[in-house]
Amino acid sequence: MIDDAKLHRMVARAIRAPSSHNSQPWLFRPTDGGIDLLADRTRALPVTDPEDRELTISCGCALFGLRVAAAAEGLGAHVTPLPDGPCEERLAHLAFNGPAEPGLRALASVIDIRQTWRKAFSDKAIGQDILTDLHEAVAREGAWLSPFESEKTREATANLVAEGDAAQWADPSWRRELAQWMHPRRAGDGLALPGLAVPVARMVIRRFDMGYGVAARDSDLAGHSPLLAVLGSEGDTPTDWLAAGQALHHMLLLGAKAGLAASYLNQPIEVIHLRPRLQALAGHPGYPQILLRMGHAAMDDTPSPRRDVKEVLIA
Repeated sequence: MIDDAKLHRMVARAIRAPSSHNSQPWLFRPTDGGIDLLADRTRALPVTDPEDRELTISCGCALFGLRVAAAAEGLGAHVTPLPDGPCEERLAHLAFNGPAEPGLRALASVIDIRQTWRKAFSDKAIGQDILTDLHEAVAREGAWLSPFESEKTREATANLVAEGDAAQWADPSWRRELAQWMHPRRAGDGLALPGLAVPVARMVIRRFDMGYGVAARDSDLAGHSPLLAVLGSEGDTPTDWLAAGQALHHMLLLGAKAGLAASYLNQPIEVIHLRPRLQALAGHPGYPQILLRMGHAAMDDTPSPRRDVKEVLIA
């Protein structure tokens, strides 16, 4: 067993990972010589994510954060994905052995500054060397990255995002689920709002279909981002989802180190009948898991809140 202070530092870094609706669907259980990562399915999104695909990707992000945290402590980390099978709560076991993973220690310094950036990016282009590093990092984790480079494919992808927005906002069940995850910042999770604004925001979202306005905004963001890309996997199983999450967080932290931020436009993946069309646009065999945009941003907003370590660390 590692000492309590080191364990606390590692989990504190792991929980800075991104997650759908900032739901933070993870738990950590210390073991003799390692840590188990468990899915907290009480935090699932049954309307948006009925198969727990995004939940598993979110946990994969936390798993990569744990690997970075281990490297920062000088520990090697060997990951066994889904040690009990694909339907069990234990998504991975991380055993501490051997030397720290090369290159990961340097990413620990940006874990706390990485943010999801939902505004427009600057016009500054992303350097080819950074793009190469992002592709290599994603491939190293067992996933693939397919950027949309032509105006035609960007426009078609932006249209898919708009279609997805329209479909989701027209669904009262989806709007209710979104409203449920609007929390005051003090709650430590969810889509944080000032406390007094939460009841009004929830009421508006539950009652009104705002899909047209959201679709127009998201379509514009998609079309005017320096990088618009699909992160995908060869298969579409929990093992692939876990790998996609690790690839995503690796990419995000490398980007943050270079002054980049990202946000997600996953509507064409979450709306099931749009997913094959997105895959066709990506032109890559396999399954789209994340549609993201990336660019230069000041990253000066307040980071999304997180639950306390003691809430996610179990005996």
